[in-house]
Amino acid sequence: AMERAIQAMDPAPDFALIDGNRDAGITCPHRTLVKGDSRSANIAAASILAKVSRDRYMEKMAALYPQYEFERHKRHYELLRQYGPCPIHRRSFLKKL
Repeated sequence: AMERAIQAMDPAPDFALIDGNRDAGITCPHRTLVKGDSRSANIAAASILAKVSRDRYMEKMAALYPQYEFERHKRHYELLRQYGPCPIHRRSFLKKL
């Protein structure tokens, strides 16, 4: 997903800072930073933008799938166990259950 996002950027980036220690598939010049959101203002800002965007998306999904109560994280886990995953659940998220 990160490589697709980088490829979609216009203009193309000269360099990418990546939060974490995994960079598989990233084709532009880059550097990984463990705990990057606390070490780089750019990564911290991107993290905030991503969270706001994800929160807005989840509000829409909460209206579409009310039985999961996406807006209530702790309750959501309980309901996920009860109903099973829906089409928007990320498979990587399900591994944490």
